[in-house]
Amino acid sequence: MMDVLKKVPVREQEPAVRACNFDEVCLGYNQEEAMAEAARCINCKNAQCVKGCPVAIDIPGFIEQIKNGNMEEAYRILSRSSALPAVCGRVCPQESQCEGKCIRGIKGEPISIGKLERFAADWAGEHQIRPEGAKEKKGKKVAVIGSGPAGLTCAGDLARMGYDVTIFEALHEAGGVLVYGIPEFRLPKETVVRREIANVKELGVTIETDVVIGKSTTIDELMEEEGFDAVFIGSGAGLPKFMGIPGEQANGVFSANEYLTRSNLMKAFDENAATPIMHGKKVAVVGGGNVAMDAARTALRLGSEVHIVYRRSEEELPARVEEVHHAKEEGIIFDLLTNPVEILADENGWVNGIKCVRMELGEPDESGRRRPVTVPGSEFVIDVDMVIMSLGTSPNPLISSTTEGLEVNRWKCIIADEERGRTTKEGVFAGGDAVTGAATVILAMGAGKAAAQGIDEYLRGK
Repeated sequence: MMDVLKKVPVREQEPAVRACNFDEVCLGYNQEEAMAEAARCINCKNAQCVKGCPVAIDIPGFIEQIKNGNMEEAYRILSRSSALPAVCGRVCPQESQCEGKCIRGIKGEPISIGKLERFAADWAGEHQIRPEGAKEKKGKKVAVIGSGPAGLTCAGDLARMGYDVTIFEALHEAGGVLVYGIPEFRLPKETVVRREIANVKELGVTIETDVVIGKSTTIDELMEEEGFDAVFIGSGAGLPKFMGIPGEQANGVFSANEYLTRSNLMKAFDENAATPIMHGKKVAVVGGGNVAMDAARTALRLGSEVHIVYRRSEEELPARVEEVHHAKEEGIIFDLLTNPVEILADENGWVNGIKCVRMELGEPDESGRRRPVTVPGSEFVIDVDMVIMSLGTSPNPLISSTTEGLEVNRWKCIIADEERGRTTKEGVFAGGDAVTGAATVILAMGAGKAAAQGIDEYLRGK
């Protein structure tokens, strides 16, 4: 008899096997497992899980359909709120959002909402089920800058409302951080990302790649010369941050952004690629977020011994618990309460070590986490030949600097209201990492959804 207090286990590749390949780690539920997990849901009348979802999916509704074996209707319910359900089911931090508020979790384990979302979306893809588009066109044009989660969500919602939407993407492939930032073993590109993008196109959205707004054309030109009635900026935050310590210019120091982009998008891990990337024998990844875990687990799969160097304790690691758990299972070494102070190089300028100090936790800082304090006389060296800096990213100022009347804050993030994404320039809306700085996929999607509502209200009022 099934224990309703515990989740139906999810099948995964064995750690020793997956550490040597880029195939997806989590294998997901089959139909029998999904229906069994869905049957654990008590279908709350006042569903707290929905309040924890940034795009307000009818979670009890789609789970009820899975429980009843109606997978197509489960997908229909999902796709009304989310343009990227197969993505969200894999990379959302459900433990701090929908599942974190699940009533079932009070006396047992919460429902595996993310895994059920993934199952329904994958089932629809395998059975060629497509989202439903608009029945009538509104005759107005909207430009969306960036084809990451914020841009795809905004474009998909606007297309469903009947607007003529064109996405302008700077890179040669659509998907933003979904294709360049998140590795295959967490988010397969062919079977998940490209399929979700195809669904957005199915709604009537046009995607133009290799268009750099601020260089190829400007927002002012889109509105004044090309007839777009509104613009949404979802260009993300791709400008990497560094520590500013001695030795960061040494050969063999990468930003996680560059390392992952070259590996994921350009396949630079292949020695036959046009621009192959070096494989360090011993690699230090500085940082503790999801991007740090992605970079570390990528380096591991390329044959490196990998150390995560993070200045706080495990309790303060910002990465998802699941990602930390997977990294540990795969053999990544965690050097916690450790802070780099210098990157060492040999006579030819190549990294040959990273000098660090031990830390201890003091009083909480403005983030609410305990502030790390250096332990005097605790310097030591980790012997590495490659360092990957994963300290966050900020928006590229190219768009804001070439758009008249578009204001930014001191971090070069576009100023936009949270409720509808309105910026200081009429008809221009923004959301996601371009506004908040680097955050999660689902928060970017929530911002894209809110902006689509704001654009609709603006154009109907106009």
